[in-house]
Amino acid sequence: MDVLMPQLGETVAEGTIAAWHKQVGDAVAVDEIILDVETDKVSMEIPSPGNGTLTKILVEAGETVDVGTVLAVVQIEGEEPAANETALAAVATAAPEPATPVASSPSRAAAEAPKAAARNEQMRLSPAVRRLAAEHDIKLTQVEGSGRNGRITRRDLIEFLETPAPSRPSAPAAALEPGAPASLSSAAQAAPGTAAGGTAASGKTLESELIPFTRVRKLTAEHMVRSKATSPHVLQAVEVDFAGVERVRKAMREAWRAQRGYSLTFLPFIAYTVCKALPDFPHANASIEDDALRIHEHVNLAVAVDLGADGLVAPVIKSAEKLSLTQMAEAIHDIANRARSNQLKPDDLSGGTYTLSNSGTFGTLITAPIINQPQVAILSTDGVRKKPVVIEHPDGDAIAIRPVGILAQSFDHRAIDGAYSAAFLDRIRKILETTDWFREV
Repeated sequence: MDVLMPQLGETVAEGTIAAWHKQVGDAVAVDEIILDVETDKVSMEIPSPGNGTLTKILVEAGETVDVGTVLAVVQIEGEEPAANETALAAVATAAPEPATPVASSPSRAAAEAPKAAARNEQMRLSPAVRRLAAEHDIKLTQVEGSGRNGRITRRDLIEFLETPAPSRPSAPAAALEPGAPASLSSAAQAAPGTAAGGTAASGKTLESELIPFTRVRKLTAEHMVRSKATSPHVLQAVEVDFAGVERVRKAMREAWRAQRGYSLTFLPFIAYTVCKALPDFPHANASIEDDALRIHEHVNLAVAVDLGADGLVAPVIKSAEKLSLTQMAEAIHDIANRARSNQLKPDDLSGGTYTLSNSGTFGTLITAPIINQPQVAILSTDGVRKKPVVIEHPDGDAIAIRPVGILAQSFDHRAIDGAYSAAFLDRIRKILETTDWFREV
């Protein structure tokens, strides 16, 4: 049975093999992870399609291939090898033609250099490679490709960036301990009161630890940098009185936890409200395509899930506008659990039209979230605290203690303007403050 490069998002046309967890000849069980693939948007573990043996690996780690490409062949127990698998095996195991020896003379190398440069410039590159090269102003003729036919992969660019350039100042080799980082910041090298070898004047050794980014962290970092470079971000925020929501949460707290095993937080109420308000503000439930705005029929709500040091992901609740408040709470709990247990499927991470970022559990005051491209807006839900609030009555104003939180929206000013965003936030606030939530639960 063929193992194919999956569609990791509706706009993603290719992916890169990050790592193989199984080798040819290894026994595999259904749903056992056999490899990792990644794109500029997501990293995903690919399971075995059945119980059997991994008989062929057709794409090596580091190579980038199109969606639908056969990556490997798993011989399922009790099945005969398919004809196409036999053909693929013949292609994969065919011996390459012997290379013609080339004299390594300077004149020959100089003659071949322009040809190599032209070949690299014309080589088909993935969007992730093109973006990373553009962001760091990398000349591709300087990068040696490790992919098929010398193709440059994203990993090649990352390794190129991590390699100190000859022109960059670096500490003398004799001054570094074996295994120490090759490059140190000029501030660290010239820090007053620090002796050679990283020892302070007091005699205490200064220590640090270099922790490489994980794949998810790298992808998150690249996505965030690209989003800030692409969209003119504008932040708007409103204060919301959550008194009505809090009354329901308190009344149902024990019964909800006893029945479902988790707490009823503010997030489902906010998510449900956003989905109710978005149909009246369709330009916020949209994505930018070149010089046009695509308005989406359904609200596919992406909810950012923190994975700790590994970064974050934003799995998607499809057609979220159709869900009741209770169904919304269940859906959020489900995708968060599956994200943290690494059980998300490719479809769970594709198709989002609007995103929620929830930092409120940590008591944050206000957060300016980064837009999840190619969407045009993202809402941050921050901490809810008790505050004195002026309550207006026909017979006079009064001051009361209410649970108040800030909802902050970052939006792409190319797609919508401040008045449109402000009206949308005002609608969210009014729904949250005036809804009879006992009827909705």
